[in-house]
Amino acid sequence: MAAATVTKLGRSLQQRRTFINARVKWVGDPYLDEAVQREKNLKQLLSLKDRIISSPSKSLPLSSLSLLKPLVNLHVTAAAFLQKHPSVFATFQPSRSLPLHVRLTPQALDLHKEEETIHLSAPHRNATVQRLAKLLMLTGAGSLPLYVVDRFRFDLGLPHDYVTSLICDYPDYFEVIEVHDRLNGGKTLALSLTSPRKSLAVSEMERRESIINGSRVQKGLRIRYSMNFPKGYELEKRIKNWVDQWQDLPYISPYENAFHLGSYSDQAEKWAVAVLHELLYLLISKKTETENVLCLGEYLGFGTRLKKALVHHPGIFYMSHKIRTQTVVLREGYHKEFLIQKHPLMGMRHRYLYLMSRSGRVKKRDYVPGVKRSNQSVDAQNS
Repeated sequence: MAAATVTKLGRSLQQRRTFINARVKWVGDPYLDEAVQREKNLKQLLSLKDRIISSPSKSLPLSSLSLLKPLVNLHVTAAAFLQKHPSVFATFQPSRSLPLHVRLTPQALDLHKEEETIHLSAPHRNATVQRLAKLLMLTGAGSLPLYVVDRFRFDLGLPHDYVTSLICDYPDYFEVIEVHDRLNGGKTLALSLTSPRKSLAVSEMERRESIINGSRVQKGLRIRYSMNFPKGYELEKRIKNWVDQWQDLPYISPYENAFHLGSYSDQAEKWAVAVLHELLYLLISKKTETENVLCLGEYLGFGTRLKKALVHHPGIFYMSHKIRTQTVVLREGYHKEFLIQKHPLMGMRHRYLYLMSRSGRVKKRDYVPGVKRSNQSVDAQNS
């Protein structure tokens, strides 16, 4: 009789939905907007840089760059983008019979070499492999199509050629297999774990709780999320009351399968938030484009759950509308506009941003008319 009562109560908890169908207001956060805004064009610049440096000659014909525009997600012509960043990209003519080529400036090449040193270091590689393994474990099946992984490559801190330069060196962790694509219905290549990694199936929230309590990770604890709001922001009283009750619900690990919960229940939403929190925590930037999150959620079968969780919990997640897209930011990862957890690659990206900012000091006379600076002016600036 007692067991039946417990089961009944558990089922009630799984199906209960107490959230009032009210709109949770969105208020801009200038600090987190700045954290997003300052990286404008950085991802595109680094993608183009990697394409250039990957060629055997460490350069590309200027005429071929138009083909790269969709591949590196440029919002202007490639020539205009290069012209905007003369501190990073330089043109030269290999010989009289060949057309103009593009290469990195000496300063940009130095930064790239330092970045490569980080990617090749054993501690960084091991940490990267574990983050990637945990991402795959969030799926339950331990695999993701490569095109989904590619969406998170930049924010995970993976090298641009991660399949050949990283994955192939860890056959005890990963393998590339062919799977049925749930979204497109056809066959596609996927990154898969070769075996379960139970020791990694501990979320950041669980790890913190075990440290606080000085005990091993326990299931079903009532773990509460830290919530931060911009100055002057207040939740409506009825929504605040719901959030307080929701915080006290048992925590379900994102590495567990909780699809048995009623999709609209409060407990299911707490699990969805756990998945979102862990996903963003795995990223070195603690943020990513919202479309990346929704694509992953759609592939995993979450439907609109992740989107609703993002909207319902502005104290945990912030949605920025800067740089021509929408970006979701893990609030606890930042103090004002600064990352709390300093990752070496993020330090490198700030140095690239500084180099990009120097481009504005180059005078118009330093450009090749209509395209780029002359080789002589490049050499003069770099000397």
